[in-house]
Amino acid sequence: MTLKKGDKAPSFTLINTDKKPVSLEDFKGKNLIIHFFPASFTGVCTTQLCTVRDAIHLYSNDKAEVVAISVDLPHTQTKFKEEQKLNFQLLSDFNKEAMRAYGAIYEEWILGLKGVAKRAAFVVDANGIIQYAEVLENAGELPNFAAINETLKELGVSASA
Repeated sequence: MTLKKGDKAPSFTLINTDKKPVSLEDFKGKNLIIHFFPASFTGVCTTQLCTVRDAIHLYSNDKAEVVAISVDLPHTQTKFKEEQKLNFQLLSDFNKEAMRAYGAIYEEWILGLKGVAKRAAFVVDANGIIQYAEVLENAGELPNFAAINETLKELGVSASA
């Protein structure tokens, strides 16, 4: 399943690093930037999430929030979040439900590992409609942050440095 601009964002309920459930519906009325990443403590994933951290003023304000989703357990994500000083929620999709719903899953990845998130980015508007969708086949690539920022500008979210 390939999601695209104009599609309704699939609902999800995942566990955050505080071991509390977080649902797509919790962000109703706000724009939501969703980043999927394969695994905590890996090079490109760290770059992806630290890029968001360093530009959080573009993504987290009264009109928008950001979450990042991986298959990692909440305990692992908590340690990763602390070490990298990440200033947004990490959500555990251990059961791989959101990854499958968003078409962002490697059924087979490296070293014979199965069911790992593809690197992906989505912008969901305040009404739950996808305004930007990018799913990368190559885990070594980063999402197009300029395109994400442009989408946020179009939605009236301040995306200027």
